[in-house]
Amino acid sequence: MSLPLLSPDLASAANGPPVLGVVARSGEVRATPRHRHARGQLFGATQGLLSVDAGNSRWVVPATHAVWIPPGVAHGLKSHGPFSGWSLYVATSACGPLPGEPCVLSVSGLLREALARAVSWPQGAALDAAQLRLAAVILDEIGTRPRAELGLSMPRDARLLRIAQALSEHPDDGRSLDHWARWAGIAPRTLSRRFVAETGFSFSGWRQRVRLLRALQWLAAGRSVTATALDLGYDNVSAFIALFRRVFGVTPARYAHALSAQM
Repeated sequence: MSLPLLSPDLASAANGPPVLGVVARSGEVRATPRHRHARGQLFGATQGLLSVDAGNSRWVVPATHAVWIPPGVAHGLKSHGPFSGWSLYVATSACGPLPGEPCVLSVSGLLREALARAVSWPQGAALDAAQLRLAAVILDEIGTRPRAELGLSMPRDARLLRIAQALSEHPDDGRSLDHWARWAGIAPRTLSRRFVAETGFSFSGWRQRVRLLRALQWLAAGRSVTATALDLGYDNVSAFIALFRRVFGVTPARYAHALSAQM
């Protein structure tokens, strides 16, 4: 179990500044069991993927996006690989205009830059006039950013969850369903049936989706479309481009261009 990013007393303080930011980086996987606090929370990774369990939702979220947790909602997370990320805690009194349910949001260049400044402020200290204005910008961005339909449900069956976590950490692993079934100690037919029942995706569809989520991260970091496709295990770059376009509505190159224009 990982230590809290922010003191529990501050995370649940009814008073204090409207936003409290923190950034953390470690050489280890971060695993936080379900917990809740009085402040709302916006958090994300700066690299890699996060598995997030919030309310009745479970997602795999890339570094290009963030997760919003309203006040009092139980949530937990696990990083896939060493953790590098940030978190912003929002006073309950400031959460009224913000989403009332946990959700995944795209992070604009404006929001990312504002967060980078907010996490440098002394924790718990009163904000000056300039900081309050920036806090208002952050809250407005949280309230108006489009919700992203890219969350990937994680299975609840412990054997399937073990497979899903392994694929989240190594999305290029192309071993067959039968191999993964033997690895997890489950019959192939049971694996196939339960994957659909618990995630809404077939096993192959789920694996394609987690690859695409990693592709979002790599493209945002400047990796070429060809390198991204090959590093994710695709033998055919055209097949990767077609799948990306079918899921996200744009080609990988157009996505990367649009993202760079936001920065």
